[in-house]
Amino acid sequence: MAIHTNLYLLVFLPLVMLIYQLVPRNKRWGVLLSASYVLYFSFSRFLVLLLMATSAFTWKIALWMDDLGAQSAQKQKECADRKQKSEVKKDFQKKRVKVLRLGVLVLLGILFYVNYYNFVAQNVNVFLGALGAKLPMARVLFPMGISFYTLEAVGYMADVYWERYPAEKHLGKVALFLSFFPQIMEGPIARFPDTAEALFSGAPIQMANINEGLLRILWGLSKKMVVSDRLTLLTNLIFGNYKNYHGSFIIMAAITYTIQLYMEFSGSIDIVIGSGKIFGVTIPENFNQPFSAQSAAEFWRRWHMSLGNWFKNYVFYPMTVSPMVKNWSKKARKKYGKYWSMVGTSAMALFPVWVATGVWHGAGWKYLFYGMYYFVILLLGVALEPLKEKRNKKLGIDPNASWFKTLRILKTWVIIFTGELFFNAKTLTAGFEMFFSIFGNFHISSIWKYWPDDLLTTGDVYAIVGGCIIVWIVGFLKEHGWDARKKILESATPARWSILFTLVFALLLFGAYGTGYQPVDLIYAGF
Repeated sequence: MAIHTNLYLLVFLPLVMLIYQLVPRNKRWGVLLSASYVLYFSFSRFLVLLLMATSAFTWKIALWMDDLGAQSAQKQKECADRKQKSEVKKDFQKKRVKVLRLGVLVLLGILFYVNYYNFVAQNVNVFLGALGAKLPMARVLFPMGISFYTLEAVGYMADVYWERYPAEKHLGKVALFLSFFPQIMEGPIARFPDTAEALFSGAPIQMANINEGLLRILWGLSKKMVVSDRLTLLTNLIFGNYKNYHGSFIIMAAITYTIQLYMEFSGSIDIVIGSGKIFGVTIPENFNQPFSAQSAAEFWRRWHMSLGNWFKNYVFYPMTVSPMVKNWSKKARKKYGKYWSMVGTSAMALFPVWVATGVWHGAGWKYLFYGMYYFVILLLGVALEPLKEKRNKKLGIDPNASWFKTLRILKTWVIIFTGELFFNAKTLTAGFEMFFSIFGNFHISSIWKYWPDDLLTTGDVYAIVGGCIIVWIVGFLKEHGWDARKKILESATPARWSILFTLVFALLLFGAYGTGYQPVDLIYAGF
């Protein structure tokens, strides 16, 4: 029962809303938690027990660290001098670090085993084969959404360790934060203060929230059903039979897959945010007009923002202030100068982020390459920034000029499309074969000559192009300070409901469903 299906939208969600509103306010968190486990059971069966165990384990680890902090404070009060207090604090801090490491290693260990053990074993066996040894392959059941709720759990434990907020004493509150049913499949990855209080408060459902949530859900469904589900047919054909296509078709596939992925992922996040809004829960945004970005670094600040923020908060920043990086930076500044110290420090902080970003998306060399691809590009961006500034000054280029911004956006699109080509290729080898085939047999006319009419009719093309134009216009207006969704919600009731019904009819009229179409699974639910 995925969040884009009729069963979820027309049966499950309304039923949860009804029960939630009928029970006393102090019990409503239990309705949301029960609904979350029911939904999770519907697609992962008894692996819901792993989600429950993760919640209980995370809750206990955080309480353990909090308890050690309280013991430290009490012991320090009993100390006679400052030196003793410092020793006591240091001793308990070591204990808290060990507890945090235990929590992180257990959760990441489970994630590694489920997602990556067979991939690692397969590659290690290539070398062990010469010695007559072999690692056994595991039969692993994949818990849906494990990458999302594991990162949320690790972030929660780290925040408690850093004393950003105290550990939550109510197990149900932690469990609901980690398993809230709209988020569990595709995120976004939230931090505890983002949603926990609103989820647990049991605030009554209000008409204003229903309006906002419904509008967001319909917008997300439109992006998925009108554009993404149609493009899936084309991209699957070309990526699945790439040896039969070259040049212009490969470029088209890279572009259409990027559009398909954005429409599907951002559309599903719209459904998630809309579902949460109905219950008065503001779930963090995950996209901010990413194709308006003027660099790869800016693109990743706008695309899958919750994942980027997680890595920034829990990998990048800790690395930049780690003793290893700080010591290296200090020595490098003296030996090589400020510039190379800056480049080296950036490399040391960015490398683990992009290794982690690559492997988070899946077990395969193509995902690791995808992470390293952006690592190199972002590091080059850091290294070349001073040269760019000198070039602009020498040539009299205004970086804020419209023509220059447009060129930077187009350059960023090339980087994005190339990255997604490797991301969606069957293997890394297939990715390179597709990439190099771009430079052979490149004829735009071949697209019209070999166009797969049996997959996409002229009407389908019009629907895709029309949908993309509408999404672009809405994004362009928002980028320039005019929020269409906000304007609709602020309009008079007849106008607002007219727009809502128009979206419903547009879905019925232009949505990809019925004979010839297969339900398309949510892409990021597999990560």
